Amino acid sequence: MANEVVLLDFWPSPFGMRLRIALAEKGVKYEYKDEDLRNKSPLLLQMNPVHKKIPVLIHNAKPICESLIAVQYIDEVWNHKSPLLPSDPYQRAQARFWADYVDKKIYESGTKVWTKKGAEQEAAKKEFIDCFKLLEEQLGDKPYFGGDNLGFVDVALIPFYSWFKAYETFGNLNIEAECPKFISWAKRCLQKESVSKSLPDQHKVYEFVCEIRKKFGLE
Repeated sequence: MANEVVLLDFWPSPFGMRLRIALAEKGVKYEYKDEDLRNKSPLLLQMNPVHKKIPVLIHNAKPICESLIAVQYIDEVWNHKSPLLPSDPYQRAQARFWADYVDKKIYESGTKVWTKKGAEQEAAKKEFIDCFKLLEEQLGDKPYFGGDNLGFVDVALIPFYSWFKAYETFGNLNIEAECPKFISWAKRCLQKESVSKSLPDQHKVYEFVCEIRKKFGLE
């Protein structure tokens, strides 16, 4: 059977980075296609006709959409390597819960940090830091959210580290001062080649955010 894997993505997307990390962790070779989201390819529109968004994992011509669903798919299909999700049903449910929390809280509050001003931005900054403090509590004394090894929650969360320079610059934040345990965890994750090679440089993402801010008159 052919084992053709294609990833439709956009390089600064933290959601796409999740799939890049998961595929690297599993040692899966794939074709990477970077999308122009202002001029979406016919392939993207065909493979994700409902949301028309990246990332889309295409495995043997079949699409898997939504990043957390795709990461779970990668974990199940390429199960010869160490699993990202725990085998225990309760622990697996907890991992899914915290990954969902990252989706619902970190992305939204982080976006407000670099797009809003005044009271709205201050509220977003507080929520953003509070979220990371809660995640620090959840991490506890473990090296990773997955325990001794990189797991599902780690893969869901670490991509946002690429955006930290943008969050800190435009939000006037010092995340390390507020959440030192979180930064230590992020640096541990980056020691893994699957993570370091999948995440773009923070400065490159910062420059991308600068362009977006200019485009939308946020400067």
